[in-house]
Amino acid sequence: MTTKLKVGVLGATGMVGQRFVSLLANHPWFEVVVVGASPSSAGKSYAEAVGGRWSLPGGIPAAASKLTVVDASDVQKVAGQVDFVFCAVDMPKDATAKLEEDYAKAETPVVSNNSAHRWTSDVPMFIPEINDGHVAVIDAQRRRLGTKRGFITVKPNCSIQSYVPALHPLKAFGPTKLAVCTYQAISGAGKTFESWPEMVDNVIPFIKGEEEKSEQEPLKIWGQVVDGRIVAASSPTITAQCIRVPVSDGHMAAVFVAFEKKPTKEQILEAWRAASGKPQQLKLPSAPTPFLTYFEDDARPQTKLDRDVGNGQGISIGRLRTDAVFDWRFVALSHNTVRGAAGGAVLTAELLKAEGWLSAK
Repeated sequence: MTTKLKVGVLGATGMVGQRFVSLLANHPWFEVVVVGASPSSAGKSYAEAVGGRWSLPGGIPAAASKLTVVDASDVQKVAGQVDFVFCAVDMPKDATAKLEEDYAKAETPVVSNNSAHRWTSDVPMFIPEINDGHVAVIDAQRRRLGTKRGFITVKPNCSIQSYVPALHPLKAFGPTKLAVCTYQAISGAGKTFESWPEMVDNVIPFIKGEEEKSEQEPLKIWGQVVDGRIVAASSPTITAQCIRVPVSDGHMAAVFVAFEKKPTKEQILEAWRAASGKPQQLKLPSAPTPFLTYFEDDARPQTKLDRDVGNGQGISIGRLRTDAVFDWRFVALSHNTVRGAAGGAVLTAELLKAEGWLSAK
């Protein structure tokens, strides 16, 4: 591919926006040509706007550092320069929903990290290896919006990115009940230890809204497209607790699951080994191979050691064993700002590009 699609990153100065800029710095298909943020950052160079808040190793990519930040709400200005946008703005939900629809109506597709449209019935919410077929709902969304090329897609909450990929290959055995406890890194709140010293040597057993998302969003992922909308699955029943822990990056999940037809350990391990999806089949640039990695060592996966498996796009699993209340239990790990945020959105955009939904204007 010789000509890269021109990309805008909205909310580029925040932690997830920074991750977008970093991941896209040398992307073979996409080039960041616009960085958008709040009016207070508009007019500054990206390097100046980020200032001392750059939170990733390696420094600000040289090409992005020189870009002039534009007001993300100036839809026509941004849309006139890009083929599509990634959205990671920090705005109230209603304002975010309107902004994303305004971009779509300006015939500029939106691949969003935000939650505003996760429950809009004609907006696909992708884990690309699992529900790529939900792309079919975009035609209905375009009819609603009155667009020809503009549309919105979203990625799900970072908290579900570890255990839903691990459960999906086991769907043939009919999972009926799922209990999960997630241990979530502080970057999920857009924080570092420097900006949130209260988290040092501390655990907070509450993350606002997270448990509801963890219990409901998997059902949309496993839902079906019916008459131009996504109808959520009715099972399994999921109960979740979400806990903030003193870790910089990486969300760990402790998972307990019951099945209609209890699989053997060998069947589960084989299903995980064989797990793959459209990103792997198409050899997309960001697709992890393998998608799932199982560790035999009882002390793995570990957040510090294993969050970067597959360049942060892979899912790590370990400690599969029988359970006295449920059938099986295991732990799983994902990188919350790569697979769980910007990286998952980039992989979604790659899938959309490969299947003809994203193109040059």
